[in-house]
Amino acid sequence: MARSLRIAQTTFRCSAKTLINGIRRHPNPPLQLRKAISASPFLNRPYVSTPSPLNANILRILRTEIEYQSESAPPHQPPTKFNSFAVEDRPGEKWITMRRKFGDTEEIKIEVTMFDRYESVPKNGDNLSGEDVRLHISVLVDIFKAGGSNDLEFLCSAWPDRLEVQKVYVLHRGKNHRMLAEPHIGPHFRDLNREIQKKLSAYLEARGVNDELSVFLHQYMMNKDRIELIQWLGNLKSAVEK
Repeated sequence: MARSLRIAQTTFRCSAKTLINGIRRHPNPPLQLRKAISASPFLNRPYVSTPSPLNANILRILRTEIEYQSESAPPHQPPTKFNSFAVEDRPGEKWITMRRKFGDTEEIKIEVTMFDRYESVPKNGDNLSGEDVRLHISVLVDIFKAGGSNDLEFLCSAWPDRLEVQKVYVLHRGKNHRMLAEPHIGPHFRDLNREIQKKLSAYLEARGVNDELSVFLHQYMMNKDRIELIQWLGNLKSAVEK
């Protein structure tokens, strides 16, 4: 059997060598040689790149994960509006932007991260022990006013059921305004007078920045997180394939 295999291999190499030499000697080979070239598996077999065992294993795992993520909780098309806000997704990024007008003199822009941290909370129920987590989203609310007056910026925390104001900034703008190297940014929101806290919270509430917005953002980001994960897995698979 081994002798037969060696003979076959020698015959194959000789046939291939003969064909190549024939091509070199004949820039326009005769019909019989052209037929031999066309029939030769040595010259006409397409090159197929075979992935290494490691790459093949990675690709198999990635395909399985993409299929699981796509079917276990399929993401849906993200909404483009929430109440009076237009919602602008930023595919591939950790942010979304929301915009609206309020009255004739204000424009509101909200920039929202994906989940950026969490806090531990006790589990609910009499027989449950341990801790659970609540996901956190950072929210930056800019309120631009017409007429060159000062703008306001609110740094907020969006929890699953409520919105908390952390800081309030007064932004000075103007063509000839000199920016301070270290401007005073004011106290933490919870250190303000209680009455000021209530009035500023009502100020945001009137503009649609409230607990309802926080609930919406968590639902939106859960969906965005799944979309971005599936896209990332697909990009990783493409990189391994190349």
